[in-house]
Amino acid sequence: MKVSSRSFTLGLVTAWYSSNIGVLLLNKYLLSNYGFRYPIFLTLCHMLACSLFSYIAINWFKLAPLQTLRSRLQFLKISALSLIFCLSVVAGNVSLRYLPVSFTQAVGATTPFFTALFACFMTSKKESWLTYLTLVPVVTGVIIATGGEPSFHLFGFIMCVGATAARALKSVLQGILLSSEAEKLNSMNLLMYMAPVAVIFLLVAALVMEENVVGITIALARDDVKILWYLIFNSALAYFVNLTNFLVTKHTSALTLQVLGNAKGAVAVVISILIFRNPVSVIGMLGYILTVIGVVLYSEAKKRSR
Repeated sequence: MKVSSRSFTLGLVTAWYSSNIGVLLLNKYLLSNYGFRYPIFLTLCHMLACSLFSYIAINWFKLAPLQTLRSRLQFLKISALSLIFCLSVVAGNVSLRYLPVSFTQAVGATTPFFTALFACFMTSKKESWLTYLTLVPVVTGVIIATGGEPSFHLFGFIMCVGATAARALKSVLQGILLSSEAEKLNSMNLLMYMAPVAVIFLLVAALVMEENVVGITIALARDDVKILWYLIFNSALAYFVNLTNFLVTKHTSALTLQVLGNAKGAVAVVISILIFRNPVSVIGMLGYILTVIGVVLYSEAKKRSR
């Protein structure tokens, strides 16, 4: 039984790694290499898939117990989270048009810095001095990586930092807005309620900012039908990231997920460099390594302070 359980957990972790890195690399390929320059529409496809598959997973396959919304206020709170979530994903996808995956992963690793910052200002939650000290190599590493990045692009960098900050803000706000036991939702139910709201936000944004994107996509599909399969597979993979994230947390722990996430960033960097052959400098890699070390130290300091 133990061997079977370990194999199942290993399979989940492998699926989580594969889907995370896969969707990241496919986003980069579509938005940069393939030339599909519509990050809002791409995110809209992701959220449509998440809406459909979340409903099926919870209501048909019972992968998580159904949690119902208790009030209009709770729905408004989820809508606010959904808007911030949309901003983070769209900004992240925009950054992939201009920056290599390796560099976006380095910037994304600074999420703990922004989380600690928002938590301090919004909830007055203070961490131990050791925890704050571990954030120094996190930020220093990104500064070094930025200076040593051959493919640096200012607008892409701003979008990447914005995406990272928005992810941290969502995490802090989720703890504030859904703090009562009655309002707490597991990640699967939260996604099921957030995704349809996100679709509405993204649909309006796509119509305004990416004019005639549906017509352009159809025209592209007539010339190369593979674009449709790319979008369908990419959207399904985006949902699978959330599903495997939930299952890995359920069968291990949130702390294990955090540790695995730190390692995932490094794996994604190596694979992206091998696939896209983007130039990297020794200084840039040293900066990223310093950031990863800082994140690991931050995780340890947080664990000890509990």
